[in-house]
Amino acid sequence: MIKYITHLLKLVADDYLRRTAITRLILTDEQQQLLDATIHEWKRACNISSRIGWKTGEARKTSLQDLVYDTVLEETHLGSQHVILATHQAAAALAGAEEIEELEEDYKTSRPEFTAETVKYDSRTMTLFDDSTVSLSTTDDRIRCDLALPDDKEGYQYQYLDNENWELTESTVSRRSGDYYLHLGFRKPKPEKRVETQDDDEDRTVLGVDLGIVNIATTSTAYFASGRELRHRHREFERIRASFQQTGTQSAHRTIQGMGGREKRYVRDVLHRVANDIIEEALSHDCEYIAFENLTHIRKRAPPAKEFHQWAHRQLVDLVEYKAEVEGLYVEFVSPKNTSRRCPECGYTSEGNRVTQSGFECESCGATGNADYVAAKNVGWQYVRCGLQSSRRTGDSQLALKSGTVPSSGSVEA
Repeated sequence: MIKYITHLLKLVADDYLRRTAITRLILTDEQQQLLDATIHEWKRACNISSRIGWKTGEARKTSLQDLVYDTVLEETHLGSQHVILATHQAAAALAGAEEIEELEEDYKTSRPEFTAETVKYDSRTMTLFDDSTVSLSTTDDRIRCDLALPDDKEGYQYQYLDNENWELTESTVSRRSGDYYLHLGFRKPKPEKRVETQDDDEDRTVLGVDLGIVNIATTSTAYFASGRELRHRHREFERIRASFQQTGTQSAHRTIQGMGGREKRYVRDVLHRVANDIIEEALSHDCEYIAFENLTHIRKRAPPAKEFHQWAHRQLVDLVEYKAEVEGLYVEFVSPKNTSRRCPECGYTSEGNRVTQSGFECESCGATGNADYVAAKNVGWQYVRCGLQSSRRTGDSQLALKSGTVPSSGSVEA
C-alpha cells in the first residue's frame, strides 16, 4: 500500500514547497460547539459527495462539484464555499482510489469514507490576523479566536508566519482529545537546486554524514551530535514502561500510551535540532550534496536491540531531506560497506583498523582518528568518487572537511 501512496504523492507534486505549522486554538464553550457542528456537517458533506461520485464514477473535481453542489448545500448546514471544498476533498479521495486500482488490477478499493474529526479552510473561510488571532467560518457565525503560539520567537511557526515568502494556503482544523488544532498550510516556490545553476566545469562539494549510536550523527566537517542523552532517556522510558506493563491495569496502559507520545516528541525535537545543524554545516561549507549511508544496509546489519536507533536514524534522514529541499540541496546515499574500516588517508581497508568502538588506527600508514569521523569522511568520499561521475562534467568534486575541502586528487584545499 505504501508504494501506491508514494506514487500518488508524486502525481500531485508541483513547483511549490509546502509546509504545515500547527497551533492550538483557544476557544470559548460556544465557539467549541460551533466548530463541533461544522466538523460534523463537513464529514456529512464529504460523504454525500463521495457516495454520489462513487455511484456515478465521477472523480473530476469541477465535474463532481457541478454534480453534487445543490444536494450537499440542501442537506447540510455548510456555507457555499465549505460545500465546494468538501466536494473537492471527496473528488481527491475518489481519484486516489481509481489510481490505486489502475496500478494493481487485483487490488479493489472501497468507497472513500470520511470519519476524521477535521474540517478544511481556505482564504474565503479563514482569515489570519497579525495579532495572532484567526477568524473561521462555521455553520452559523464566523468566530474569532486566539492562537496558542509560543511566547518567544523561537517557535517554529514563526518562520512561516513572519516570512512574506511563505504564502498561506488551505488549512485544516482538527479535534483531538478535547482540544482543537489549526494546521496552517503554507507554500512558496521551490528553489533551484544549487548544482543546476552552476556550469558543468565547476566543483561540487559533498558533506559526508555517518549515523551511529555513541554519536547519532557525525559529519566530515567534524560536527558531532552526541547520542548519549537520547540513549539515557530511551533507557529510562523503557524501564518505566516495563514497570507499568507488569502492573497490567487499564490506568497503566493509558500511562504507557502517554509515555510513548512524550518520548516520540522528545526524540523528534532533538532530531530537529541535529538536522538543522547538519544543514548549517552543509551551507557554511558551500556543499551542494549531503551523503548518508544507505539505511537499508543499516537495518540489515543492526541487531533487534538497536531498533530504536534505526528508527531515530530514519527520522533524522527524513528531517534532513525535508530541510535540504528548502535550501536547494541534494541528499544522496551510498553503501556503508567498509566505511568504518577504510583509511581515508591511504585507502587501506582492514577490520583491524577499527581498534575500539571510537578508535581508528590504520595498520598500513598509522593514521589515527575518531572512528565516527573516519566513517563520515569515507561516506563522503564514496559519493565524491562514485556518485558524481558524469561524462559531461569536466570539473572536480570535493569532500568538505573542517579545515577546507579535499578534491578527489587528495590534497587539502583550505
